[in-house]
Amino acid sequence: MADIGKPLTLSGAPEVEVTLRRSRRARRLSLRVSQLDGRVTLTLPASLPLSSAQDFLRAQDGWLRRQLGGIVQPLTVTDGASLPILGVPHLVRRAPVRAATITASEVLVPERGAVGPRVKAAILLLARARINDRAAHYAARAGRSHGPIALRDTRGRWGSCAANGRLMFSWRLALAPAEVLDYVIAHEVAHLVQMNHSPAFWAEVARLYPGYERPRDWLRQHGSSLHRYRFDAS
Repeated sequence: MADIGKPLTLSGAPEVEVTLRRSRRARRLSLRVSQLDGRVTLTLPASLPLSSAQDFLRAQDGWLRRQLGGIVQPLTVTDGASLPILGVPHLVRRAPVRAATITASEVLVPERGAVGPRVKAAILLLARARINDRAAHYAARAGRSHGPIALRDTRGRWGSCAANGRLMFSWRLALAPAEVLDYVIAHEVAHLVQMNHSPAFWAEVARLYPGYERPRDWLRQHGSSLHRYRFDAS
């Protein structure tokens, strides 16, 4: 299996590079497009000839390009950039401040030094304050106590609840509309009552956060866009 990890190229305008993966467990060809970075991966059974993978890829050309066309391009957060804070557009602007400050419509950053990391630090402070407050609110409604709260930059999940009550949330939820952040918090707190996704669990979510379906749908449709913002530039 010398072609493991080998890139294939789908000709066209533009050309598309596809990473080839062989799997002994795979029973059929599978094409995946990452909504985070646009990376394309084609998985195929271990014994399938490479020519079959190439034929399959050509047959999926139209679908693949539609998927790639719908991916939101990354945006580096620098002076003059715009990004949402709790769903509200904010302009990033240098100003005579000592630390990054979030106002109703702007994120003010010091006139000297890196921009992205300071904006991220301000968002983390906002996220922690709001998540701590809302988690306490929903836990009280649920009649439960939660454990420590951790913030991560997770890509696979927006939140989690451990058996010991420890809660984890993606700090990027602070970029989403406030009701989306509240829904995720209520969702994880509901796991303190029902550690599953049974009908009883969803009934608890509905009790804690009536009308949760709309923010859940927003997250499913637009959640990947929260990962487009990059905070590592000056």
